[in-house]
Amino acid sequence: MKAVPAKQKLETASLSHALHGLALPASVLKALQKRGIYCTPGVSLEHQHLAKRYVLRGVESGGAVSDMGRACAFVSPHGEPLPWLQSLDSIALNGRHAIFLAETLVRVEMLRTVRTCELAITLHTLSNVPSRNRPEVASTLLFRGRDGVLPIDLWKGEHRALRGKLTPIFYDRAGEVLALPQRFEEAIRKVTAAVCCVGCKHAHVGMPPVAGGLRP
Repeated sequence: MKAVPAKQKLETASLSHALHGLALPASVLKALQKRGIYCTPGVSLEHQHLAKRYVLRGVESGGAVSDMGRACAFVSPHGEPLPWLQSLDSIALNGRHAIFLAETLVRVEMLRTVRTCELAITLHTLSNVPSRNRPEVASTLLFRGRDGVLPIDLWKGEHRALRGKLTPIFYDRAGEVLALPQRFEEAIRKVTAAVCCVGCKHAHVGMPPVAGGLRP
């Protein structure tokens, strides 16, 4: 059996991470499930038969309890909020909130463990394949923040007014502050609010469709 080169393994893992979201240990996934936090960051390729085109599908989802939170949301490549196809109402908390369809999506995903946060921002586009009608999903990692620190306990009721105004502070390996991508700062602040929204039942980033139909 031919061994797979280490570089190829790394590239495959990187592509999988970009497409499916943060690569979390089984222990973390189990802890999230135990707390009833359900986040579905995967991006899928869908075909619209009437419009005769392919689009990407993403779901804004997640929420928090006091000691953990996980959420993902989708914006345009310029960082602007996207109109949802439909909002999702549910009796359950900390789950799916809205569905998005577009030819290009930027996913902002965050995990919070008490005050420590992980952040991944990824770009997803349609990539045409020669001799094939069905495109592929091309995913690119735009930003990765590790072990970011929240300055205060945003999940506590007395700090509710600050949600949507703060982000975790991320450092590089040398201890210098990492600058967040400017065009995504608002989305990052809102996703930070989502991972601190205990018993979340609403979308933090997406918005209702504009009058007259959906924007692409």
